Amino acid sequence: MFTHIMIGSNDLEKARAFYDATFTALGGKAGEMDARGRLIYVHEGGRLMITTPIDGHPATAANGGTIGIAAASPDHVRAWHDAGTAHGGTSIETPPSERPNGAFVAYLRDPDGNKLTARSQPTK
Repeated sequence: MFTHIMIGSNDLEKARAFYDATFTALGGKAGEMDARGRLIYVHEGGRLMITTPIDGHPATAANGGTIGIAAASPDHVRAWHDAGTAHGGTSIETPPSERPNGAFVAYLRDPDGNKLTARSQPTK
């Protein structure tokens, strides 16, 4: 259904440090800048793109929005969370933990306030 997710940033270098760290913690690759100045991450067919807003206004986080990121294991979720908090992200909601359905999840806000979650499949 989706081709990509695009989010805004007011500081692409801070965003790059955060997303490079969190995606490499999940086994992905660092992002690349395209010719239009957008930071692009590609992994297993999914694309996350980060840009300064084209309308010239400041980027803001989506109130009520969450971007979910697949992780291979609870250890990957923990590594993602640790990398994110070490690179300008803020831990939110609960500490990384197993949910009643067996999925292991963690939540962060990126340096621009976007809400993210990394989640492994239920082990039960």
